[in-house]
Amino acid sequence: MLFFKKINSVNQQIIFPILDDNDFKIYIKREDKIHPIVSGNKFRKLKYNIQKAKELNKNIIITFGGAHSNHLLATAYVGKKENLKTIAYVRGEELKNIKYNSTLQKCNDFGMEFVFISRGDYRKRNELDYIKSIKTKFKDAYVIPEGGTNELGVLGCEEILTLDDSFFDVICCPVGSGGTISGIINSSSNNHKVIGFSALKGSEINNVISKFVNKSNWKIFDDDIFGGYANIDNRLVDFINKFYKNTGLELDPIYNSKMLFKIIKLIESKKWEFGKKILLINTGGLQSVKEMNIKLKKKGCKTIKY
Repeated sequence: MLFFKKINSVNQQIIFPILDDNDFKIYIKREDKIHPIVSGNKFRKLKYNIQKAKELNKNIIITFGGAHSNHLLATAYVGKKENLKTIAYVRGEELKNIKYNSTLQKCNDFGMEFVFISRGDYRKRNELDYIKSIKTKFKDAYVIPEGGTNELGVLGCEEILTLDDSFFDVICCPVGSGGTISGIINSSSNNHKVIGFSALKGSEINNVISKFVNKSNWKIFDDDIFGGYANIDNRLVDFINKFYKNTGLELDPIYNSKMLFKIIKLIESKKWEFGKKILLINTGGLQSVKEMNIKLKKKGCKTIKY
């Protein structure tokens, strides 16, 4: 393939007062630096899916996502680079009547076409009959699930950890569709504890992860979402800006910042019980900052300062 190659990302230590005062050693794996557009787990999840599509001589990639999906953006970019047509089934039928947001506009610039569907139809995205109807309509299509989470997506995410990461007691990962953490669990050592932080409250993501893994060294937190998926408030904005000021590291407002916020709160309240050598997986997603700041301004809230 033209685009994909084997990449090991760098671990960068985080210097933050509450961590230093409690003798924690926390590093962040800079998966977000893999590529400016196809960053983090999107690179990993698409790698073997695109390889399979080419092996099957499919020239159309169809996938699913919301209006701010970095998965859609990554798929659109890779499709352009690999000379594959890309089609996105986008959650929210009403979106077809409004101007594209910055994420969808970039997808469009890379040649992606959109099928805007109702939220009711979107809930069928993983049903076999619904997928079959899509494949009947687009006979040359290879279908990738929402977020790139399938066996091949998980296989790609198994390449995130390296032998050097055996140093850590705990591997922490944001969780959306469950593929990234599944790959990390599969490649984790027996000495690792893998902790996931879901972007959705009461997500039942455990059921998805259990389909891909056969280890028991993992746990999911899904109780701290700032009012819902892609919702944040001044507390999280303040945290993001303070973290950036202290470390120079930019965190996305949907996944990685919420994960680190939760970890810090557990440490401050003396409820962290998983070990002091911690590796955070930065899954990317900074493209969401622009739209999030627009949303925050409309609500009269503080904004992210980068």
